[in-house]
Amino acid sequence: MKPLGPIPAGFETIDGQLAIGGRTVSALVKEAGDTPLFVYSRDRIAQRLAELRAVMPERLDIHYAMKANPFGPLLEYMADLVDGLDIASGGELVMAREAGFLPREISFAGPGKRDEELLAAIRAGVTLNCESAGEVRRALDIGKTLGLAPRMAIRVNPEFELRGSGMKMGGGAKPFGVDQSQVADLARELIDAGAEWRGLHIYTGSQALDADAIIETQGNVLDAAAAISVEVGEKLPKLNMGGGFGIPYFDKDQPLDIAAVGAALSKRFENLPETLQETQFAIELGRYLVGEAGVYLCRIVDRKVSHGVTYLVTDGGLHHQLAASGNFGTVVRRNYPVAIANRLTEEPAEEVNVVGCLCTPLDRLADQALLPHAEVGDLVAVFCAGAYGASASPASFLGQGPALEILV
Repeated sequence: MKPLGPIPAGFETIDGQLAIGGRTVSALVKEAGDTPLFVYSRDRIAQRLAELRAVMPERLDIHYAMKANPFGPLLEYMADLVDGLDIASGGELVMAREAGFLPREISFAGPGKRDEELLAAIRAGVTLNCESAGEVRRALDIGKTLGLAPRMAIRVNPEFELRGSGMKMGGGAKPFGVDQSQVADLARELIDAGAEWRGLHIYTGSQALDADAIIETQGNVLDAAAAISVEVGEKLPKLNMGGGFGIPYFDKDQPLDIAAVGAALSKRFENLPETLQETQFAIELGRYLVGEAGVYLCRIVDRKVSHGVTYLVTDGGLHHQLAASGNFGTVVRRNYPVAIANRLTEEPAEEVNVVGCLCTPLDRLADQALLPHAEVGDLVAVFCAGAYGASASPASFLGQGPALEILV
């Protein structure tokens, strides 16, 4: 038997079924029309934002990194909850504007921005988090052609990383950002060229559950930003401190202690150097805001036994939940939180493998999992499905097509 990840706290049951937004999963599937189905909870997103704001410094803005989940209705909902939006493509810029985000609320990061993306961003008036000297110079040239002063920040590749992060985005040779030693000269160049200087973006890693590691990294980010600002010779207008806040996916994972992180950051903010006294600070979070608010539902279409091993075959799979299948950057596959959604209150009764409908042995949703007895027609729930699910999975693989999505 292999343990399942922890189901996020706070989900309700009605008549033994998982319920989201006061409705059973059976009712939600009927309302949506079919499975597979992603269900995202407004209440859980709002609660997560409220918990964050209660413990973080009042002057700290919270940005949503829309790469985590760009579902249109969810984006529209986030526009009323967060202070800013971080995008990573021209396509995301279009979606952000359609969702109601104002240009001044949007910052655009990511290596390899094409000229047409830079042009669209400059014309709209969003902030470019520039990743190289070449990108800065291309943006300046495009700004001259348009007769507009680009709003420009520099993404820093710092000389440190976030310990214990799932994906390290800073320290050493990286495709992301400008090496810390080169930032000040580049900042002076763009300021002298007439760009609107918008400060620094320092993103070091993602999916960290260790509060001490995040506290340490945030301290390093503030120190690096202060040192760069002194070198530039200008007070820093804005500092996007990145994010990295993780959520528990696997057995023995413990939730991040955000109260400790908030207390340490508040203390640092009480003793800022002169160059950061008037800085606008922000953190950038994606999965932490929406990951636990989403559930992926698929239906069991077959139950079979092979060499004594029971398989529950579903109409879902890795084409919608690449991360849960273990094929999205995981070295050793471990089980996400998975349940039989319409039998949530029943006791575990058998060890089974939950698999998808694709013709590949990689299509696994749970291995050797202890679950209640389930039959054809029952619903499987994969939790922590609100981030890097639908949009980060190969929905067109084998012609299967995308899952349905609803916000409740």
